[in-house]
Amino acid sequence: MSQGPLGRKPRYDGRTKKRQWEERRSDKGAGLDPKLPKLLKPNENVETGIDRIKRRKYCILMGYSGSDYYGMQRNPNTRTIEEDFFKALFDTNFINKECYDQVQNMHFQRAARTDKGVSAARQIVSLKLGENFDFTKVNEILPKEIRLFACKRVTKGFNSKVQCDGRTYIYITPTVAFANQSDTVSQEEYRLPEDTFQKVNNILGMYVGTKNYHNFTSKKKYNDPSSKRFIRSFICERPFVRNDIEFCVLKVNGQSFMLHQIRKMVGLLLAIIRGIAPEEIVNKAFDKEKVNIPRAPGLGLVLDYVHYERYNNRYGSDGMHEKLTWEEVDKDVEEFKEQYIYPTIINTEKETQAMVNWIYTKLCRHSYDEFENENDSEDEGGDDDKADEDENKTETKEDSENISDTTSDTILASKI
Repeated sequence: MSQGPLGRKPRYDGRTKKRQWEERRSDKGAGLDPKLPKLLKPNENVETGIDRIKRRKYCILMGYSGSDYYGMQRNPNTRTIEEDFFKALFDTNFINKECYDQVQNMHFQRAARTDKGVSAARQIVSLKLGENFDFTKVNEILPKEIRLFACKRVTKGFNSKVQCDGRTYIYITPTVAFANQSDTVSQEEYRLPEDTFQKVNNILGMYVGTKNYHNFTSKKKYNDPSSKRFIRSFICERPFVRNDIEFCVLKVNGQSFMLHQIRKMVGLLLAIIRGIAPEEIVNKAFDKEKVNIPRAPGLGLVLDYVHYERYNNRYGSDGMHEKLTWEEVDKDVEEFKEQYIYPTIINTEKETQAMVNWIYTKLCRHSYDEFENENDSEDEGGDDDKADEDENKTETKEDSENISDTTSDTILASKI
C-alpha cells in the first residue's frame, strides 16, 4: 500500500531551523555575527587588560626586615610580608582580583617560610605574571622594609620550594652569649677569646652531616624519616663590633630545616659553651631518647641564601633561561641588609638585651628532661617543610612533571 501525499515526512529545511534557533536567543542571533562586537551575558564583566596579557612563570628575589611582621606567610587579619607583597602587585595592576584573593591561581610559592620577627636577605618566590611585569614599579608601593631586587623568567613548571636544594641561614648574636656562666661581664665589655671561638666551631662541626633532628623540632618521632636532615656546613665567623658591642655570625647551610631546628641548634650550642650542659648531650640529642633542647630567641635569625644548583645545571645554560645565582644584585642586597636588617637586630639587642635576658631567665633554668607544650603559632623560627596544603591541591600538570624530575635527586642528596 503506497503512502499518500499526507503521509510523507516533510523535507528538512536547515534555514528554517536556524531562524527558529536564533529567535530563541536573548540577542536574537546578533552575537553570532563575527563582524559585530561580542555581547556580554548578564552580570558578565568586561575582560581587563591584565587578563589579555600572556602570563609567564617568574622567579623573584626579595628581601625584608621581619621585625614588625607576623611572618612571611599570609594569614587573615595579620600583617605579613606576603599580604603587603600581594597588595602591591594588585595596586600596580600586575595581578587581578581573583589572583589577589586566591594566590593559587597564579601558582604562587615561596622557597622558605619565615615566621614572626625573622628577616630574609634573599627570599625567593615563584609565580605567574604578565609579560609586562616590572618589579621596580612594585618597589615604589612596597614599604621600605620590603624590597624586590631582581626578577627572572623560569621554566613553566618551576616551584621555588620543591626545586630548592639548599638554604643558608645566619644567626647574629652578641658574643657575650658565649661567656662562661660564672663570669659577670656586660655585653659592651666582653670580647670573645680565641680558644672559645675555636670551641664554638668545634661544637658546630658536630651538626654537620646527616643526623636525626627529632629532638630539635616539635611533633616529630625518632622513626619518622623526615626527622633526618643533611647539614652541609655550620661555622662561626670572626666577630665584629657595632655600637660598642661585639657580635658574631653563625652561618648554617643545609638541605632543609624543620620548625625550631636552627634556634634549638643555637640554644644547645650556647648551653654547652657557657658550661650549663655537657658536650656529650649533642650526640645524645641525635639518639632515640627524648631530650628537651632550649630554643634561642628568633631575633637574630635571617634567611641569607636559597640555592638551586640542580636547576642551574639543567636549565641555566640552555640558552633560554638564566641561572638563579643573583651576583648582579649582590651590592643591592648587602646595602639593604646594612640599612634595614642588621640595624634592627643590633639596636634591639643594645636596647633590650634580648639574648642576655633569655640566658638568665630561661637558659639557666632550663630542664632537659621536662617537656612543655610549645605554641607553634607564636614561633619566631623558620620552617622550610611547612605543608602548604591549599597550594598543593591546585598543583598543575606541568608542576607535577617538573617536581617528579627532581624527586629522585632530592632523595639521593638526603642520603649523602
